Amino acid sequence: MKPMNYWKKAAVALMLAGFGSFGFSYQPASAMQHPVTIEDQGSFMAGGKTVTAPGTYDGTKPTDFAGETLHGDHAYVFYQKPVKAKKTSMVFLHGYGQSGKTWETTPDGRDGFQNIFLEKGYKTYVVDEPGRGKAGRRTTPGTVSAQPDDQLWFNMFRIGEWPNTYDNVAVPRTKEAEEQFFHAMTPDTAPFDQQVVADAMTAVMDKAGDGVLVTHSAGGGPGWLTGIQSEHVKGIISLEPGAFPFPKGQAPAVEKTTSPFPATPMEVSMEDFLQLTKIPTVIYFGDNIPKGDTPVANWGQDNWRVRWNLAKKWEAVMRSYGADVSVVSLPDIGIKGSTHFMMADLNNRAVADVMVKWMHERKLDR
Repeated sequence: MKPMNYWKKAAVALMLAGFGSFGFSYQPASAMQHPVTIEDQGSFMAGGKTVTAPGTYDGTKPTDFAGETLHGDHAYVFYQKPVKAKKTSMVFLHGYGQSGKTWETTPDGRDGFQNIFLEKGYKTYVVDEPGRGKAGRRTTPGTVSAQPDDQLWFNMFRIGEWPNTYDNVAVPRTKEAEEQFFHAMTPDTAPFDQQVVADAMTAVMDKAGDGVLVTHSAGGGPGWLTGIQSEHVKGIISLEPGAFPFPKGQAPAVEKTTSPFPATPMEVSMEDFLQLTKIPTVIYFGDNIPKGDTPVANWGQDNWRVRWNLAKKWEAVMRSYGADVSVVSLPDIGIKGSTHFMMADLNNRAVADVMVKWMHERKLDR
């Protein structure tokens, strides 16, 4: 038998080659590992509003724009329905700097959550929020920045500390996958507005019907508002949300952090908060998040330390009002190596299985 250090070195070599390591298995880098027969698919715009310029429209003055209309603030949705689909819809809302691409094929070419949940029999609705991706038209002006910021996102998303990747994360270690990841970053065409997104998402839920809303990162804030507004949200799964809603007057103080992005609580009315307590909710966090009340020098990790702490405080308040809410650390339940982008990591199928188990236990997978 080879010495133990041989096997450790072999595992590291495999991980660096993109083959995964302890706790997560490698799949060939190709999508649709389990073909699905699609009964229906398509796309649509949902929500939004129309504004009209002052004056009277005159078709003989095409560049005058008086009296012309602008449609914007809508969401774009691509949907698929497999044969013999479950009644439950799954609606996916991306986070900051992202679009529906978040849920599609992973940067190294494997199945993302869109395909994985189709395999499992769910109707999937993949959203581009207002002002992002294919829903770029807003009714308020904005500026699209060309600020170089790849390294900021790399550090914040806990892939590593640029240019080094954390040894324990379940990410493909190839230059091509890294390039694909960075190319997927998408700018806002106008200032991000949680209420605008929530209003569009409420219209999405009207089209999708009863289902589970899956949010990621900055999508968490408008996701909570969508749960408040839409009777069709029967469950919420939130992957590392950045914001949490407390009843007015019960929000905790903002915790000190080395991150330039503090975790500021949302405040909602008691009526709205109580509506959220009626919706079964689970929140998942990944690896490399320090625990405790002491800031750490690594701001990319400290950014999530304070959000984990805020999530646990929110969980306690929600439970005090009788809510079915759980905040879960994936490494604590044996799923190790997750970055902020757990839907695209090498262990994304294990994360999807945990989500399905949670839905099954609450009879949300009919």
